[in-house]
Amino acid sequence: MEDKMNWAGNYRYGSSELLEPESLEEVRDIAKRSSKIRVLGSRHSFNGIADTGGSQISLRQLNRVIELDRDRRTVTVEGGIRYGELCRYLDEQGFALHNLASLPHISVAGAVATATHGSGDRNAGLADAVRALELVKTDGEIAVLERGIDRDFEGAVVGLGGLGIVTKLTLDVVPAFQVSQTVYDQLPLSALDGGLDDIFSAAYSVSLFTDWRSPAFNQVWVKQKVTGEGDDAAALTASDFFGASQAPAKRHPVPGQSAVNCSEQSGIPGPWYERLPHFRMDFTPSAGEELQSEYFVPRRHALEALQALSGLRERIAPLLFISEVRTIAADAFWMSPCYGQDSVGLHFTWKPDWERVRQVLPLIERELAPFGARPHWGKLFTMEPGKVQALYERLPDFRQLLLRYDPTGKLRNEFMHTYIMP
Repeated sequence: MEDKMNWAGNYRYGSSELLEPESLEEVRDIAKRSSKIRVLGSRHSFNGIADTGGSQISLRQLNRVIELDRDRRTVTVEGGIRYGELCRYLDEQGFALHNLASLPHISVAGAVATATHGSGDRNAGLADAVRALELVKTDGEIAVLERGIDRDFEGAVVGLGGLGIVTKLTLDVVPAFQVSQTVYDQLPLSALDGGLDDIFSAAYSVSLFTDWRSPAFNQVWVKQKVTGEGDDAAALTASDFFGASQAPAKRHPVPGQSAVNCSEQSGIPGPWYERLPHFRMDFTPSAGEELQSEYFVPRRHALEALQALSGLRERIAPLLFISEVRTIAADAFWMSPCYGQDSVGLHFTWKPDWERVRQVLPLIERELAPFGARPHWGKLFTMEPGKVQALYERLPDFRQLLLRYDPTGKLRNEFMHTYIMP
């Protein structure tokens, strides 16, 4: 059945039922009467983080904008809203979010809970916009946590679905802005040697794509905030980017695929929400027929990590659709892979061949281990649980938080027991 599969079709959920409440009271009732429960977001996780042997709950009926506070520059939304829905509303009101992920079709609450991110030297992950969140605990009681007020806030925002059902979030917003996106072809890996900081700081957001078939990046996606200043305008139309040349036509990140559903390129300015994602808002992807992994290394080790992976090109390339490299600013959330450190995300979009991918992931993880690489919670990895746990200094505090908010373990599933709460 379709409702038992994730977006990519690589994971079948083991839940006994999928519930779709239409009110906060229904959510509270489900939380109280369920013996085992997990929240299912937009199904974009590639592992069992959202699975359970009990009830799954979808909040897609709870997807309203509750309030826009122009003075405080915040927007309050229900947990089931997706970024595509929220972005159009905000732009119409003259506001924006600080950043967006590659896909605009994911749910806000799910993205926040798993530390999903966009790109940019000064842009922290999507969770960084959270000012407050409301969650329903497993006894049906409501908890509201606010930044700067509640001591549990930094532990609860990237909560991995383990503290409660997030029914409402208040997010910081900024004035709406324009972005121009230009794609460049063929940036040598050697260009990062001594130039990495210049490359990633050259625009609001910079993404490097490689298929690892050669020591080069096939494409560079440069997203520049348009301010109207002369220097900015020149940057938007530059024909050369550190040795890479401007693409003569619109590009898809995966070589050979149609770019019709990708966001506008060629230096044409447009609204923030139509440029920051790699794909158009009105394009809803079907089953991904792909696998994904991602590892985060401290920014200071980015070049060494890329050079280490380059030695695995012959093992990686045959299994890969594309790999993306992005920078993410540090945040303060205990279970975020970017906790306390400016980071570089090393993302892999694999062909749907799990048996072969599962053999190459340990090789990648071995090469990245000296740099303290942390895996993305919602993607595929094979690292030993103890090694994952050792990467999070606030994990003991997070465990105590889980025990206080969910003392009976209703929200804890196999994934949580393996990597978080033995």
